[in-house]
Amino acid sequence: MSIKETLMKRANFACELCGSNSNLEAYDIPESPAISSDCSILLCDICQPQIESTQALDNNHMRCLNDSMWSQEPAVQVMAWRTLKRLSSEVWAQDAIEILYLDETTQKWAEAGIEEEREPTLDSNGVTLAAGDNVVVIKDLVVKGAGFTAKRGTAVRGISLTDNPEQIEGRVNGTRIVLLTQYLKKS
Repeated sequence: MSIKETLMKRANFACELCGSNSNLEAYDIPESPAISSDCSILLCDICQPQIESTQALDNNHMRCLNDSMWSQEPAVQVMAWRTLKRLSSEVWAQDAIEILYLDETTQKWAEAGIEEEREPTLDSNGVTLAAGDNVVVIKDLVVKGAGFTAKRGTAVRGISLTDNPEQIEGRVNGTRIVLLTQYLKKS
């Protein structure tokens, strides 16, 4: 049986987001762990272009997510969560995201398809830093717990970014340490 046939049976010949039965097609969810019916959903011709970002989201039509987010199918939950995140400027969508529970595996899958809107990591001059960049220390810094001072002018090569945009990780004197970006400049 093909993926579309499996989805048609699973969804009872209706769009798994809005319940419409017009022009149904299988949709493989991006960033899925596999290509199978478990990682696909059945979408109508109204939902599919909106999900694929070829059309702006229709807030009124997407209110159907208030019902479909409770589906027992993880693929439907993932698509509902991702679409609600895109609509997060709407109060009703924020409320839905707050009450939507996804198990740990499904949550990771849902988040894999969302580009994280994190604050950029900037050096002391306001230049954006990326993982792998090289920086130079602009002030002598006493490294707590390591018993040495990172001298001004010390190069830190191949930095790593942290969850905090005001900090980076790098090797100084052979020791991996966390440095505040206000004391660094990109080289």
